[in-house]
Amino acid sequence: LIIFSLFLGLIFLSGFFHMKDYSHEDQTVTFLQNLQQPLLTPPTSCFAKTNVMFLKTHKTASSTVLNIMFRFAERYNLTVALPAGQLLHLGYPRNFMAHFVEDFEAIGQNYNIMCNHLRFNPSEVRKVMAPNTFYFSILRNPIPLLESSYIYYKNDVPAFRSSKDVNEYLASPTRYYQPADYRQNIYARNIMWFDFGYDNNAEDNTKYTQAILEEIEQNFHLILIADYFDESMILLKHTLCWDMDDVIYFKLNSRSQDTVQTLTPESEEQIKAWCSLDWKLYLHFNQSFWRRIEETIGLEVLEKEVDHLRTRQKELMETCLLEQEAVGKGHIRNKALQPYQSGAANILGYNLKQGLDNRTLRTCQKMVIPELQYTSYLYAVQHPHKKGKQLGLPLLWTSLQE
Repeated sequence: LIIFSLFLGLIFLSGFFHMKDYSHEDQTVTFLQNLQQPLLTPPTSCFAKTNVMFLKTHKTASSTVLNIMFRFAERYNLTVALPAGQLLHLGYPRNFMAHFVEDFEAIGQNYNIMCNHLRFNPSEVRKVMAPNTFYFSILRNPIPLLESSYIYYKNDVPAFRSSKDVNEYLASPTRYYQPADYRQNIYARNIMWFDFGYDNNAEDNTKYTQAILEEIEQNFHLILIADYFDESMILLKHTLCWDMDDVIYFKLNSRSQDTVQTLTPESEEQIKAWCSLDWKLYLHFNQSFWRRIEETIGLEVLEKEVDHLRTRQKELMETCLLEQEAVGKGHIRNKALQPYQSGAANILGYNLKQGLDNRTLRTCQKMVIPELQYTSYLYAVQHPHKKGKQLGLPLLWTSLQE
């Protein structure tokens, strides 16, 4: 019995030391593996949010965000709430209604992604999107925003059309702007306020604006800032628990620098007064944006991740693009990749390299395809038995390279 007990004891001790050695060895391997992982890996596990509604505001880099959303939807085989019939937007500038979405009557609340232009109407949007949907939007400093709107909508907006340039318009906006023509003139004053579903000609008083800002905070989980686009993408990545490649982008629907009009100091100050609702909206959420970053990511990690994002973006541009940058409308070789041109703007696009393998080609095509073409393509994929949107453009990815 004594010998047997000693034998069992030796086995136990041997196993104990073996387990300790194994545990120590395992920890060492894990530690080395962690060293090899980028510092950008989130410290806690989370699950990617796949029910997401993006309120696409005008002239705020929102076409680039839409491209990100569409690519994410394709990656995870998600259902997108696309405009019904021949529409390329969700009823804008009318208040959004659920029936503006293709097949809403059949699909109901089973859409994952919504991101095409609409004028926000929360009760109707909730009819389309799941209860656990994440809502976010993006804002831009109203000063460059109004100048951009002036150039882009110069031919469509009466208030812009009848003035010589943006500075002349801003010198006396009430001379050109008629509030009664709100559908034509919405881009000329407080356009972001309008996109969120509110009266862009409302009187600016503290009680009213504060109530609206609180309402927006209740309706949206996150508001990004276009003036800090890379930082916004990092915050979005963290908040949605997405991968870095999910938020990589090429800038879309941007215009050539030679179409930018220089605002006088007087014009800049006038914008703050003329678009005071947008100005207050921007100031409020610019503050909450940076506060959110400090509370969730921290500025040090943010800087590292922004550098990583830009490095990855540069790698993709070198892989995909012939000129490794955007080119003017007259230099886009493949007309299927020609973005919609508007007003006095020269909207830039891209030329892809020849000879890319099929997988790389598909990735690159998704990065550069303009908004209207991508909407049309996804519509054909999701609704193959319905009449396609009449853009006069090829729908197959292979055709885009041809």
